[in-house]
Amino acid sequence: MTSPLPPLDRIRLCVAPMMEWTDRHCRYFHRLLSPNARLYTEMVHAQAAIRGDRAKLLGFDPAERPLALQLGGSEPAALAEAAAIAEGLGYDEVNLNVGCPSDRVQAGRFGACLMKEPALVADCVAAMRARVAIPVTVKCRLGVDEMEDYDVFRAFVDQVAAAGCGLFVVHARKAWLQGLSPKENREIPPLRYEWVYRLKRERPALRVLINGGIATVEDALAHLAHVDGVMLGRAAYHDPYLLHRLDRALFGDAADLVPRAELLRGMEAYVRGHLAAGHALKHITRHLLGLFHGQPGGRAFRQVLSEGAHRDGADWALVERAIAHTRRPTAAVA
Repeated sequence: MTSPLPPLDRIRLCVAPMMEWTDRHCRYFHRLLSPNARLYTEMVHAQAAIRGDRAKLLGFDPAERPLALQLGGSEPAALAEAAAIAEGLGYDEVNLNVGCPSDRVQAGRFGACLMKEPALVADCVAAMRARVAIPVTVKCRLGVDEMEDYDVFRAFVDQVAAAGCGLFVVHARKAWLQGLSPKENREIPPLRYEWVYRLKRERPALRVLINGGIATVEDALAHLAHVDGVMLGRAAYHDPYLLHRLDRALFGDAADLVPRAELLRGMEAYVRGHLAAGHALKHITRHLLGLFHGQPGGRAFRQVLSEGAHRDGADWALVERAIAHTRRPTAAVA
């Protein structure tokens, strides 16, 4: 049986799982920018989800939904148990990482190296499908190392789909398991968007999302003529207002943009709540630094937050001081 599929309007726009970045504070911010995007957690290993601090690793604000938990691992039973935990906590989807090429991930036999083991990936999907009613999805590459054959990529998808996966997020380049860093693997292997488009044409019953190199609204809209959804990665983090502009282009009036400062002030109650609970401002504001990217006063905004958020007693007033610099673009930072 194929995993249930999210509604199409809930996968048109997604934000990629990014280690060290898409934590709960980042996701809450992204939800303010895009009410309609599907958000993904950082990757959590199945064993950590089972045995670790669930409040820390898996906790989220209900406002973040729809929200997918990305799991790492290659043990079907452990992944099934972790998926059941995710479902019990209220996650809307479980996504299996078959795309990360880091050495540490490979050493644990998960991530991109699983592109070479489609039968194992299928077993993992089948085990999760048997335990949960929420969608079980896969994020993968086009291949790894010397894999240069579209038919091999499609055969991987077919085998995993037969196990019950109906949605694939495809990073439209392959990965080298040796010789390139994770950063280089995001940049050096060439993008092959046509492979992803072709997969959607040849397997129309599958939901196919595209990821990799999407940096503008125009890029995203062009891809959406061929696939079911786009997944933004680092562009949404470094220039988060792009996420808001794309949300308005897809789900509202492209001219009806909310000003950056107004969006940011939507974080005030959230920030004050976390400060009252004893958390440091710096853990939240690090995700806000790019909001005024390319705008007058944007460098001063970033500088005020970067230099002040780590100090004892830093609170919402610091954010307001940073916003004030965006209204005085030529002012020096005091």
